[in-house]
Amino acid sequence: MLLTIEAALEKKIAQVASSEDPAHDLLHFKRVVQTAKKLCALENAKPEVVIPAAWLHDLVIIPKNDPRRAQASRLSAEAAIKFLQELHYPTEYLGDIAHAIEAHSFSANIPTRTLEAQIVQDADRLDGLGAIGLARCFATAGLLKRPFYSEEDPFCVERPVDDRQFTVDHFYAKLFKTVETLKTAAGRSEGQRRAEIMRQYLDDLKSEI
Repeated sequence: MLLTIEAALEKKIAQVASSEDPAHDLLHFKRVVQTAKKLCALENAKPEVVIPAAWLHDLVIIPKNDPRRAQASRLSAEAAIKFLQELHYPTEYLGDIAHAIEAHSFSANIPTRTLEAQIVQDADRLDGLGAIGLARCFATAGLLKRPFYSEEDPFCVERPVDDRQFTVDHFYAKLFKTVETLKTAAGRSEGQRRAEIMRQYLDDLKSEI
């Protein structure tokens, strides 16, 4: 069932994936699915829930600076279930898929109540960390026309962190803290590895500016 349905899931998400925001393009969804599959195998979770939820986790995309952002995961879950019903996907998995999609979002702030939801959340958050996280962070900065860093205090030594003003601040405001929110053992291990990549990047940046 999963092998035959994945092509339909990818085709569906390709219709909504951003062509203007490389942080949320089709490759983002593919990476999240790939990571979710790895975590699913390591954690012995249900792929029938994890894989569709990972593909469709951002089926409704609302920009980060939009006041409706907190509604995105709920709207995505509703749209995902409607689509899966059209595909005659087994109904016994739909509730858990909807929950996994709703709970993956930072802004929705919904507690994860299943292992599968934890895996989808971890997979999405891991894509914001490490080498790919660096690329996505600065791609988003360009989209928002946000400066890379404060000339006076690039690394927030003597000023409050403000990631609405400066991109490097986002490392301190959210990215490093993301590691602490990862739920699965496999996710936390990978998150720590990726966080070290970002710390090394900041050390290198300090030597260049």
